[in-house]
Amino acid sequence: MRLLAVALCAGFVVQAQSLLQPSPAEQQSLIEALTQGNTSALDMIRAMEAHLNRFPNSVQRPEIEQTLAKAAIDARDTPRIVKYGEPVLKRLPDDILLLDRVTAALLQIGGTEAAERAYGYAHKFQTIVESLETQPGPDAGRRQDERDRALGRTLLYESRARTITGNVDEALQLAERSFAAYPNEESARELAGILWGAGRMDQAIVRMAEAFAVPDARAADQVRLDDRQVLGQWYAKQHGSEKGLGDVILTAYDRTAALVDARRKKMQALDPNSVAASPMEFTVTSLDGKPLRLDSLRGKVVVLDFWATWCVPCRVQRPLYDKLREQFPESSGVAFLSVNADEDHSAVEPFLTEQKWDKTTYFEDGLGKFLNIENIPATILLDKSGRLASRMDGFDPDTFVGLMVSRIQTLIVAPDERR
Repeated sequence: MRLLAVALCAGFVVQAQSLLQPSPAEQQSLIEALTQGNTSALDMIRAMEAHLNRFPNSVQRPEIEQTLAKAAIDARDTPRIVKYGEPVLKRLPDDILLLDRVTAALLQIGGTEAAERAYGYAHKFQTIVESLETQPGPDAGRRQDERDRALGRTLLYESRARTITGNVDEALQLAERSFAAYPNEESARELAGILWGAGRMDQAIVRMAEAFAVPDARAADQVRLDDRQVLGQWYAKQHGSEKGLGDVILTAYDRTAALVDARRKKMQALDPNSVAASPMEFTVTSLDGKPLRLDSLRGKVVVLDFWATWCVPCRVQRPLYDKLREQFPESSGVAFLSVNADEDHSAVEPFLTEQKWDKTTYFEDGLGKFLNIENIPATILLDKSGRLASRMDGFDPDTFVGLMVSRIQTLIVAPDERR
């Protein structure tokens, strides 16, 4: 919130330089409001609303409403998200965050009129998401997954809006599209509810079984239990008991697991690392684009050196790495990997040439994020089974080599823990 206040002050200064300048009293009131609201979203709402009560015709009202809309989102204040979000969307119709939150808030408020407005915002959201294209490469899998999840969510919003307005057939089609875009328990449950409400009980049971069985890491345990209870009640109502329900659930699991696996393979085709669950499942690429799967180094102690061309301490550390490598020849069972963290890959090879460094280096390709590398240089040790054994963020020039030699030797002599 503090950064928001700083940014707003800058924005309001620009506004003050326009032809419609606020009075000194209004400007002072605004500064006081920003100061008072700098501690929390709720305080920001109270302070800004008090300011607007004093100056309802403020020339800075658009910026203030935008601030209030963001604060309402942070505070999860449904009525205010709508109250301030809709005016902002009239001026900024492509604000994805507001489109998402205002739509959800309107659906929560309920009523046909609110549902119609929600549908309009959701459809705008859908158009924006569908226009996004993901190119293959590092992090492409994550970006595609986020796109598909957003598309599934906005189609679900549209489905709920159409259910409220009584357009059941369209609601069902939209829910089907939501589940196809991103198979998860929420969209399956939505489908089940629409079908049950339409009197199509057997189809509703199949969909509720999918909601209960679909592999979805985001589904809370309590939600799963609730789905199971509803599924049992529906099935017993149709068949007199739960006998045979297990077969329905198993079939639903097989069907939804196949869908989720197909999505996983799609993400993996865009980016092999998008489904990596351990460092050893990552594939990193060399300067000339050749892939190296870290799993090929299993059985060795792996030393990962994270560096970047712009990192001055990395240049100081480089001679120390050279000394460290001299202690462990290739026959020692230790593999050293130089892992570059530059966003601009084109800058790396010229830098290596200029510094006369070994050009056997690899781009991190998402491995740094997976290992929570926030500062470089950073040194990561993986044991012979590929598990994280040690990390060092930064380094002490006087102790680096000796400390790393000790840690590596400990891992070399440790029993092989491969399963």
